[in-house]
This record gives sequence, structure tokens and C-alpha cells, in this order.
Amino acid sequence: MYKIKTLNNISQEGLALLGGNYAVTTEDPSPDAILLRSFKMHDMELPESVKIIGRAGAGVNNIPIEEYAAKGVVVVNTPGANANAVKELVILGLLLSSRKVVSGINWAKSVKDDPEVEKLIEKEKSKFAGQELTGKKIGVIGLGAIGVLVANAALSMGMEVYGYDPFVSVESAWGLSCEVKRALSLDEIVLDCDYITLHVPLIDQTKNMINLERLQKAKPGLKLLNFARGALVNNEVVKEALDKGYLSCYVTDFPDQELLNMENVIGIPHLGASTAESEENCAKMAVRQLKEYLENGNIVNSVNYPDCYMGLCSTNARIGITHTNVPNMVGQITSILAKDNINIGDMLNKSKGGFAYTLLDVELHVTEDTVKRLESIEGILKVRVIKND
Repeated sequence: MYKIKTLNNISQEGLALLGGNYAVTTEDPSPDAILLRSFKMHDMELPESVKIIGRAGAGVNNIPIEEYAAKGVVVVNTPGANANAVKELVILGLLLSSRKVVSGINWAKSVKDDPEVEKLIEKEKSKFAGQELTGKKIGVIGLGAIGVLVANAALSMGMEVYGYDPFVSVESAWGLSCEVKRALSLDEIVLDCDYITLHVPLIDQTKNMINLERLQKAKPGLKLLNFARGALVNNEVVKEALDKGYLSCYVTDFPDQELLNMENVIGIPHLGASTAESEENCAKMAVRQLKEYLENGNIVNSVNYPDCYMGLCSTNARIGITHTNVPNMVGQITSILAKDNINIGDMLNKSKGGFAYTLLDVELHVTEDTVKRLESIEGILKVRVIKND
């Protein structure tokens, strides 16, 4: 029986997919896998028994993925599972930035006790006049699962949509409307668009990607939306851009005290994926990926190891090996199997950065002695015999 430790509350609909061969726990000191949402793992001591970590969500900033890769532990996330929930909130953000709804509601509440409140509202409502989205230009930076949905939704509302993503995948491109215009640079979008919405991961290359130099060139009245990661835009840049009029509004799903004290900032309390449907979708996807790895050795949607899929094992045994990405590793592995007269029926070896994964279907029972000799190879991190008839 596999033991799954949860570090956050996980949708019961997702956990129900585990079935009878799994035990879900919050306390066990030696689980086979960990399932979490936003729990911060950086200061956590990871049990040696852990083989895989499933993040029920897309962001993995709360997980030390490189450190775990060096331990041979696979980390997977669930890209796209919460895409519709985030898309809908982005559309709301567009409307909020355009129609001064938040400030209008707050003002209306402030005069609720005035006996002439209805007349006062009619008199003062012009202070909260906004603009319509139809006919306006929006730049979508990042065309992954969420960006594609946002771009298509913006088109359906009559907006002129520009997309920028130099690394767009074939799968994303298939889902993107042909009416989305291709931008060749970030600066092109900043110069020409009325709205910009960010949908890129937070990595070294994207941190502070929207800087003051870019915003100085912005089209007057630009509205910036950030439902991706807070650190994509620096707070000081936002403040100066608002003060100098480079930005007219900043909508973020990642507010902090500094941002919440700025005028023309709409701070939403990280609600992007906060729907029952999204949490259920993320949990189900994460559970399926944990099961695929534990039961079949297949890696799906990993952030620190290569995806690797060989379906169901068709031979007597299957071996999964996480290791460093160095020359002659496969040769050393196969040499040990050959010495034990173990024939390889099928094999897949893939690498990602400094780490690699080798999956082998073999035609004989794999002994503990064979496993120990595989583990003794320099650079081998974990050896698992997944099936051993």
C-alpha cells in the first residue's frame, strides 16, 4: 500500500481517485508521496521515503525543486487545471480597471446614511465614468493554458488582441484563435496596447520584466493586469509609473501592504484559482500524476525531471532510476543488468538540465543485490523496482 501525505486540505473528489491501494495521512513520517497546494516546503525536512511530490496548482515557488531533484525526488504540478478560473478573474480585472466599479462601490457605501442618497448618487456618478472594452487593444504576454483562454475571451468581447510568447508550444498554438495578432517584442505591446495582462512563470528571465524604462514608452492610460506572479512587476516601478501617469491602473492578484496603500491599484487577495471547480480539477490532475509515477514509473508534468512515458509494463519487471545527467550513465546501468543476465525489453532515457531519468522494462525478476549495485553507481539518486513479477 502506498502512503500519501497531505500538507494542505485537498479536494475529496481528487483524493477519491486514489483507490484502495493508497492510505492518505497528515502525520506519517515515511510517506511515498506528498500532495500539497501552497504549503511552504523550503524549511521542511524531507523524509527519504518520498519519491514524488504533487503540487495541486501551477506555481512551485513554495517547493525547493532543485534541492529535491538532487535527492532524486520528482516534483510535478498541474498546469492548466485552474486555467478557466484564472481566465474568468482576469476578465473581471479588465472590467474593474475600466469602469471604476471598486471606487464607485466604496463611495456609495460612504454616503449610505445620507437621507438624499439617491439624488446624491445621480449627481456624483459622473466621477466614476469609465470606458468600454470593445475596440480596445490588449496585449497578452505568455500564451500558455491561461493566456490562450484570456486572448480568446478578449476577442469574444470585441477587443483587438496581441499575443507575445517566443516559446509558445504547439499545443497552445492549436488552441489560440487565428485572429490573435502576433507581437514580436514586449516593447511593441507596451507601445500600442490599452491593456496588458501577464501570464508567464516567475523565473530569472521574467522577474521585473515590466520595468520603468518600458512603461515610459507606454500608450497613455495603459492598464496593467498581473494574475501570474507578484515579482514580475516591482512595487517601486508600479508607484512611479502611476505617479507619473505611465500607468492609469494596476490590477494584481498578489497585493501587499505597500500596493494596498497606493491609489489606482486594485488588489485582489490571490483569488485566481479560488473556486471549488479549480481546486477539484487541480487535485484530480495531481492525484493521477502521483499514481502514474508510483504505479508505472511514468513522469507527467514534472518541473525538475523530464517527462517520461512508457505506458504499462509489458514485461516481468520495470525499473525507474533518477540520476544526474552525465556521460556513460546508461552504459553503466545496462552493464550491471547484463552481468545479471537481465534482458531489456524496452528502455527510455531522458534528461532535463543536470538531471535525468531512465525507465527500463526487463524480462527477469530484479533482486535486491542488483538494486544495490545500481545504487552504487556514482550519480545514481534513486532506484525503484516498480513491478517485479
